[in-house]
Amino acid sequence: MIKIPEDLDLSRFESLVWIIAMLRSDEGCPWDKKQTHESLKQNLLEETYEVMEALDSKDPKEVNTELGDLLMQIVLHAQLGKEDGEYDIASVIKGINNKLISRHVHVFGDEKVSDEIEVLKLWEKQKKKERHGKGSMLEGAPKSMPALAYSQAIQDRAARVGFDWKDADGVLEKVNEELREVKEAKNQEEKEEEIGDLLFAICNYARHCEIDLEEALRKANSKFYRRFTAMESKCQDKGKNLADMSFDEMNALWDEVKKEGNN
Repeated sequence: MIKIPEDLDLSRFESLVWIIAMLRSDEGCPWDKKQTHESLKQNLLEETYEVMEALDSKDPKEVNTELGDLLMQIVLHAQLGKEDGEYDIASVIKGINNKLISRHVHVFGDEKVSDEIEVLKLWEKQKKKERHGKGSMLEGAPKSMPALAYSQAIQDRAARVGFDWKDADGVLEKVNEELREVKEAKNQEEKEEEIGDLLFAICNYARHCEIDLEEALRKANSKFYRRFTAMESKCQDKGKNLADMSFDEMNALWDEVKKEGNN
């Protein structure tokens, strides 16, 4: 058994680092000791989404809890790096501190900016210096991101150097053009390609409207979930089975649920 120091302050970051190290030690937890970067990837992703769900709920206690779970994942990965002799939590923190200072030369240096647009241009300029002028500016967006978020991310990076529509109306015309091409697709392969182009154009339109498409779709999913489960409840109250109803009957029930304010 590992003895917890009497002076261990559980509100300090160092205490979390110590606990994770103990869990990974010879006397630690069998599950924690078995974990690798690869085995923890799904956990890291799930904890990230749980933070986002907590933020959507606007419940401070839930956000507090989920941020702690996410922080644990970060410290755990840092501990694995330390055991491999590659990096540790101190080098991780030092790296991000250096990056924040070097990329905010308008705060910690002599550069001047007038708005957030100029900040983004300056940010890209600094990142180009870090790449020593090599590589694509799109490389900063991880390809493992959800497709909609990745689409907006690479479009945003291209826009920072001026490769962008002048206004949202131009993008909306492109959306309508892509929709027509979906309708005109001659086979399944063409339809898949054109639907991809349509989604890409919609991502661009959402970006111009300053709408996070992943966030918008999450909210739409949540709204559908609430309305559909309300439909199921109504069916149960009436002693009916949703699967036995016709589409018109279900659609009428859907409208009834909407009118009752299940938004």
